[in-house]
Amino acid sequence: MALNQSPAWDNLVAHQKTVAPVHLKELFQQDAERGKRFSLEAAGIFLDYSKNRITSETMELLLQLAQQQGVPQRIEQMFSGAYINGSEHRPVLHVALRNRSNRAITVDGSNVMDEVNATLTKMQKFIQAVDSGEFAGYTGKKLRTIVNIGIGGSFLGPKVVSDALKPYWQEGYDLKYIANIDGTDVAETVKGLDPETTLFVVCSKSFGTIETLKNAQACRQWFYDCGGKPEHVKHHFIAVSTNIPAATEFGIDEANMFPMWDWVGGRYSLWSAIGLPQAIVLGFNNFEKLLSGAHAMDEHFRTAPLAENLPVILGMLGVWYHNFFGAESHAVLAYDEYLKDLPNHLQQVDMESNGKSVTVDGTAVSWQTGPVIWGGTGTNGQHAYHQLLHQGTRLIPADFIMPLKTHNPVADHHAQLFANYLGQQQAMLEGKTYDEVLAELKAKGIDDARAKEIAPHKIIPGNRPCNSILLEKATPETVGALIAMYEHKVCVQGAVWEVNSFDQWGVELGKVLGNGVYSALESGNLENYDSSIAQLIEKFRSAQ
Repeated sequence: MALNQSPAWDNLVAHQKTVAPVHLKELFQQDAERGKRFSLEAAGIFLDYSKNRITSETMELLLQLAQQQGVPQRIEQMFSGAYINGSEHRPVLHVALRNRSNRAITVDGSNVMDEVNATLTKMQKFIQAVDSGEFAGYTGKKLRTIVNIGIGGSFLGPKVVSDALKPYWQEGYDLKYIANIDGTDVAETVKGLDPETTLFVVCSKSFGTIETLKNAQACRQWFYDCGGKPEHVKHHFIAVSTNIPAATEFGIDEANMFPMWDWVGGRYSLWSAIGLPQAIVLGFNNFEKLLSGAHAMDEHFRTAPLAENLPVILGMLGVWYHNFFGAESHAVLAYDEYLKDLPNHLQQVDMESNGKSVTVDGTAVSWQTGPVIWGGTGTNGQHAYHQLLHQGTRLIPADFIMPLKTHNPVADHHAQLFANYLGQQQAMLEGKTYDEVLAELKAKGIDDARAKEIAPHKIIPGNRPCNSILLEKATPETVGALIAMYEHKVCVQGAVWEVNSFDQWGVELGKVLGNGVYSALESGNLENYDSSIAQLIEKFRSAQ
């Protein structure tokens, strides 16, 4: 039976018709305890989901859909090492990377925790060697600047971690990123660096991702141009890769290569040796705390009943709006400057995972799958796109995220930030009616005719749903838990929509076709291209 013809789905379709006309203000007026009843806390994350267009019956029906679609079974399968990535015939075990309780996870008869723990030990020893100066630059100087060369999951997630945990950086270190194949990214990043104290970490499972490989080669050439020799490369370049021959040919010492596994997708890899640059700068102890925070959320996700499970609740609320209210996007609004890149990472985690149009068995879906994820930081967004949230024609659910305590107490800034955090949510919920606007305008002395002319422009409908997500403080533990929560939310929605959340063939196609275009740029052979692509190639060639 198709998902959108199933009993649980039909029940929600009917229920939506009764809920849709009800304003959130009415729901709060009817229940003085609504805020408490629709709140949960786990792994240092507090979620208030009361400002959603739901009733207790809504949640019961959504959880029935989750049961019908096998969400509990999908959770169990993932943690047990089952091959839930069917198109690539792989298990999905990013949870093993942060399995701090060291519970055995067996794949094909082997406990993967043996490999995970061995890699963590190798990372720890390498970080100690860098810290002590035992592993140093070719002139003997201590390595101070770490440059992360990677793209996609080797860039977005790691950068969220290092930015979010900037207060925990070890003194004397700096961390930079090169991801884009645009030469400007390399040129601007290496500008002013000291080649004698810079360590480049090449993050590419295949050591063949074109952006990463080209950027690594450009950095190596910069190193040569600054006086380095081929025999010195091993002192300044290390790799996270499974392609030992390619990395060795590049000049990297095999002793300084760190493994990756097929059962870790790129967008879930920040917890692995891909996180080595961040672990160097944060210190291995803080990296372990990051893993512990994620593990705490993993254990919550694995063991909590669906009705008390943060990722499940968030995932099903997303299904509610996306499939039954026609919402097409979801905003992530981080009221913390350190978390400014979180929406960028979640774009990949969510849209690369659930941006699918066929089910796990290859059948075309007849329901909407992954939403568009976007957002930014508060209060900056309030002076930009929040206008669309409040008065636009689209329904856009939003997550408001904020730590209760700041690392940087400046005057009353944090209280002002929190006031804005809540004020925006209150505006989304309550809005402002025509009569309220009219009364305000008249109270300002505006005459009746002019007030009636202005009033329609100032009406704010309200009834716009949002989630309040709070951290006590942005620490390694809470940041780890926050990111893991969103990873699991995506897993829940993938199970409901019957898609494989762990492959990304659309990404692969663009890479392959790009290689062909590159050949045409060099040869000028346009016979395989349509008139649009051909003319664009010609324009590029003539401009060089």
